[in-house]
Amino acid sequence: MSAVIVSQGEVVEAIFPLEGQALPREHAQALQYALAERLPWLHSDLGAGIHPLKLVSGPESLALLSQRTRLILRVNANRLDSLTALAGVQLEVAGHSLRLGLVHLRALQPLATLYAYRVAAGDADESVFMQAIEAELAGLAIGGERVCGKRQSMVVDGRAMTTFSMMLHGLGAEQSLRLQEQGLGPHRLLGCGLFVPHKSAAAVGS
Repeated sequence: MSAVIVSQGEVVEAIFPLEGQALPREHAQALQYALAERLPWLHSDLGAGIHPLKLVSGPESLALLSQRTRLILRVNANRLDSLTALAGVQLEVAGHSLRLGLVHLRALQPLATLYAYRVAAGDADESVFMQAIEAELAGLAIGGERVCGKRQSMVVDGRAMTTFSMMLHGLGAEQSLRLQEQGLGPHRLLGCGLFVPHKSAAAVGS
């Protein structure tokens, strides 16, 4: 594990190398369940999130894992002991095996441009979604320019749920860190509402 100096109350990224062959593209809920069996505090830790896994693109419902695929959790640094204990653990996710490597921590970066691959929407209408997002951002005292991107869907409890990609830019350092720590919308353990630094606004449509 690489040495990263963090305070016990700090939100960080916990990054695990993965060994595995493939996963269904619709695996987010199965991954959440598999991790929660090992880390029961996930559901009670309000800031916890599981980033979407990066899979090899293609039309097939079963996607290959590249050698660079990493499992990334957004967690409080005081969870380090239980995260370290996951090294070598094999998870069964939707009938496929994933073996976790040694975790290392990465501090959040206060970049001015942040991107979320998916933010859960209560309505498929983009204008309704953006109204809800504006209210949530106002409550967090976060400014910047908002850009709503691609509408997608994911399966949750057997039903389709609408999500949108989203970018915010022109953020101050405190706002950037606050948005990364708090996120937007529900379903953080399904990879929704988790913002990461990005150098360009071009990603919003991806």
